[in-house]
Amino acid sequence: QVQLVESGGGLVQPGGSLRLSCAASGSTFSIYAMGWYRQAPGKQREFVATITSGDSTNYADSVKGRFTISRDNAKNTVYLQMNSLKPEDTAVYYCNAARTVYSYWGKGTRVTVSS
Repeated sequence: QVQLVESGGGLVQPGGSLRLSCAASGSTFSIYAMGWYRQAPGKQREFVATITSGDSTNYADSVKGRFTISRDNAKNTVYLQMNSLKPEDTAVYYCNAARTVYSYWGKGTRVTVSS
């Protein structure tokens, strides 16, 4: 079992930056692939970025070059650095931990990009 708690969301102007954090507890963090997903109002949840236990990363085309996912296994935390934010990045961002058939989700943190 893994418990995930996201933080770092908020209101930011277009072009601004935010760093999201996801703190994990309850299991061996380093063996999980970690991901960020988002759900905008009226839309389905979508993939944003993932990082494997071996630090390989993958990004949605919509965020490539603007977002960076990273992990600190010593702190049991995964981060999402978001730069050059756009209004279309507005969503609730969810953290995910996955390994084999197991998948765990946090409750999300809201990001609003607006002037």
